[in-house]
Amino acid sequence: MDHQLDKFDQRILVELQKDGRLKNQQLAEIIGLSSAACWRRVKALEEAGIIKGFTALVDPQTVGQPLTVLVMITLLRHSIDNTLEFEEKILRYPEVLQCYSTTGNSDFVLRVVIEDMAAYDRFLNEKIFTLQGISQVNSNFALREIKNETAIPVKGFPVTEKPG
Repeated sequence: MDHQLDKFDQRILVELQKDGRLKNQQLAEIIGLSSAACWRRVKALEEAGIIKGFTALVDPQTVGQPLTVLVMITLLRHSIDNTLEFEEKILRYPEVLQCYSTTGNSDFVLRVVIEDMAAYDRFLNEKIFTLQGISQVNSNFALREIKNETAIPVKGFPVTEKPG
C-alpha cells in the first residue's frame, strides 16, 4: 500500500463507515479538520483505492430476498481455464453477493441471497449446474443472522461494540 494512513485518515475511514452520508462539513467537524483539508483527504483515499465507493445497505427481507445460502463449490480440475470461466460466470449472477476463492475442502465459497427454496433450486439447476468443471456443490442455509458487519476495523481505532 502506497498511501500511509495517519490518524486523520483513519478517523475519516471510521466515521464514513458509520455513516457514508455524512456531509464533508460534518465529517470535518467530527475529525477536527477544515472542510478543504477533509475533502482533499477523502479524495486521496478514494484515488488510492482505500475507499472503494459509497452504497446503501438494504435489508434483504424487506425486498423479498430472505434466504441466505452459503454455497461451497469444488472444481473437477484446478486449471486456469476452468477457474477463469467459473469466476467470469459467477460475476454475472446477481444472487451471488460474495464469491471467495478458498483453501480447504472447497475451491469457492459463495454467499447467495435469494427469494426462497424454489428460486434457489432454479439458481442451482439453471446457473451453477450448467457451469463446466464443477465437481461438488454443498449448500448451507442460514437459519438466522447473528452478525453482519460491513465496517472494516481500522488500525489504531478500536471496534466499539454496539449496545444491545
